[in-house]
Amino acid sequence: MAQTATRQDGTENGVFTPSAEDVAAIEAWFAEYDALAERGAVEEIAGLAVFPLNLATDVPGGAAAVRQWSREEFVEVMTEVMGGGTAGLAMESVRTPRFLTANLVLVETEATMTDEDGNRQSTRYADLLVRTADGWAFQTMVQGGWGQGWPPATRG
Repeated sequence: MAQTATRQDGTENGVFTPSAEDVAAIEAWFAEYDALAERGAVEEIAGLAVFPLNLATDVPGGAAAVRQWSREEFVEVMTEVMGGGTAGLAMESVRTPRFLTANLVLVETEATMTDEDGNRQSTRYADLLVRTADGWAFQTMVQGGWGQGWPPATRG
């Protein structure tokens, strides 16, 4: 019969199992992010990130594209995208955190936005959150549809 070994860092046979407190910390981080997004507080959202920020998306024609943004690039693009915030949208999000370790969490989000006219748009995206000395921060964003005009990714 196989034995399992649980270590103090929460890993069992090399796989981290988050506690309820670990999951609650991720949920609280996203609650803060969502509140800032609603206000369009892009500078404050940038304070929740680690730069350079990795991005992965796709481009028309069937290839992926990747970039790194500085804080300045992030603020510029997100200010344009978010405008005055998301307050005019009804947002429904289901987030699934997948703890790779106690310090690395991939979070998949399925979101539906409904505007004031009742138009709905659904999307799926993922973020890599990393634990820093100051708390959780996002370091990588993955979402389709952002790569218009970006060069396709190449191997090597």
